[in-house]
Amino acid sequence: MTNPNNMQPSVVKPGVEEDGPACVMVFNACDPSGAGGLAADVTAIASVGAHPLPVVTGAYARDTAEVFDHFAFDEEAVAEQARTILEDVPVQVIKVGFVGSPETISTIAEIAADYPDVPVVSYMPPLSWWEEGPTDLYEDAFRELMLPQTTVLVGNHSTLWRWLLPEWNNERSPTARDIAKAAAEMGVPYTLVTGVPLPDQFVDNVLATPQSVLASEKFERFDAVFSGAGDTLSAALAALLAGGTDLAAASGEALAYLDRCLDGGFRPGMGHVIPDRLFWAQPEGDEGEDETVATPAETQQAFDLPAHDTKH
Repeated sequence: MTNPNNMQPSVVKPGVEEDGPACVMVFNACDPSGAGGLAADVTAIASVGAHPLPVVTGAYARDTAEVFDHFAFDEEAVAEQARTILEDVPVQVIKVGFVGSPETISTIAEIAADYPDVPVVSYMPPLSWWEEGPTDLYEDAFRELMLPQTTVLVGNHSTLWRWLLPEWNNERSPTARDIAKAAAEMGVPYTLVTGVPLPDQFVDNVLATPQSVLASEKFERFDAVFSGAGDTLSAALAALLAGGTDLAAASGEALAYLDRCLDGGFRPGMGHVIPDRLFWAQPEGDEGEDETVATPAETQQAFDLPAHDTKH
């Protein structure tokens, strides 16, 4: 296989063993709300049909409304997790989410460089919850170390604009190709820009290179505020690529999958809506059927669950 940074979309087809699903290694933080992070990666990758190999890079302290803090793992612990499983399992795609520190970014970049034939999908999330100093250091390290190893960069239009084109002074907003050009200067061949504003409550999602738009999907804007959409999309894209789908088609399928996840989104707490990444597994009642949903107390009584008391 050629180096993934030189691949054309039609040939992003890593080898897959015939006796099992493709494997995707994901570097991300643990998110106890289940909105994003490894929770999003694992469920989205499995839902699309691949096998996740999750490497924990840290943990958020957050609820469904906001992030309060993040605790980064030591980079040696991250490297030990990844290299141990890489020696055992062939990996078709690597996905990188929020990994917490410049040191961990450097470690993951070194690992990716050791596997140059494995495509890398990198997602840059919005970091408005973080302090300015750590954010700047993280974004600088990601730009200098991770982007040269990245095959497909995924991010929201406003996030990528602020990060990659901080001195943009044109009266018009940058296009997806403008952002792709800035990413390409750091070695990224393909950029998937989401949430590009359009008139009449629509947004565009564009897979681009500096020279052309390879795919574009327009969706109507949801009224709700979601958490975890970016991790869901990038994980689904990584899984589809790992399974052998070409890049343009994988982008379209991943966006369609995300749209269904958002359409079935739910609010488990008092904060934002979370994508339902397993929407297809929900039971569908017949129209007109009077469905009765058991309350938690009724369910517990029906199964006669023992009390959760500590016994000595």
